[in-house]
Amino acid sequence: MDHGHHSGMWVPAEPPTWGRLFLPHLDGWSWLAVLGLLGLVGYPVAVAVLRRSGVAWPWWRTASWTAGCLALFAVTGTWLSGYGMVLFSVHMAQHMVLSMVAPVLLLLGAPVTLALRTLPRGRTLAGVPRALLLDALHSRVARVVSHPAFTLPLFLASLYAVYFTPVFDALMANPVGHQFMLAHFTVTGLLFFGPILAQDPWPRTTGHGGRMLELLIPMPFHAFFGVAILMASSLVVDTFASPPAGWGVDPLADQKAAGSIAWSFGEIPTVFVMGLVLFGWMGSEQRKARRLDRAADRDQDAELTAYNERLRALAARGG
Repeated sequence: MDHGHHSGMWVPAEPPTWGRLFLPHLDGWSWLAVLGLLGLVGYPVAVAVLRRSGVAWPWWRTASWTAGCLALFAVTGTWLSGYGMVLFSVHMAQHMVLSMVAPVLLLLGAPVTLALRTLPRGRTLAGVPRALLLDALHSRVARVVSHPAFTLPLFLASLYAVYFTPVFDALMANPVGHQFMLAHFTVTGLLFFGPILAQDPWPRTTGHGGRMLELLIPMPFHAFFGVAILMASSLVVDTFASPPAGWGVDPLADQKAAGSIAWSFGEIPTVFVMGLVLFGWMGSEQRKARRLDRAADRDQDAELTAYNERLRALAARGG
């Protein structure tokens, strides 16, 4: 089965079908796919270590992490990744998964919390990894990169500054640039959704209202990005101007499909995360109400006890 190459990167020779999209393919440039596979192995090992020490770990976190690793592999370790080199629609689906789907699923797995609970403590050599992780979490860099003044512009720049400038074509022209772009999409998603989901001890988190606002701010910009590509009457980038001959692909129609994917598919993870934040907000308010009720009950008990003491004191003096 012959396969072509695109600027040194692998591209399938056959046109895409649903049966071919997710056929595995790993080569020297499948860095994120390899990380996904390592995550599939390392996470359950850490969970097993935790359970041996008698500490439970929610099954749904393991399921979410597993789904996130599989999503990462599905768009970087399969034929889909190769098709993404020559078809804008496939590339955009890859982008959306890397920046919005995989990060949310991975973050719900709370990997930092799991690492902090399983890594050895102490001042010996074995305790160094945990100490380094804590230092990183408390560092000034971590506070900066988790602040919305950094994460929001970074998230929007991964759309507008990449696709509407020569940056995209330059990155797609060589394997290192392409891998850097894919990693950038993934890291951007992790930094954007991490403090909002707040499943791990991020150095900076806001209240539920602030997190809802952080989610809402980029939504119109994201939608406009998709509409701009969808409605463009000429090609936005040059990379996808010449799809393989014989595939019957119209570049402009494929670009419109890419815009539709960015517009519609991109909103789904945001709405999902919004639901999680809202659910957490409601739960937090209910817990707060219960605490206030318990405090009120304690105060009433104290007042009743004091009142009874006063009555007894009066009775004693009267007697």
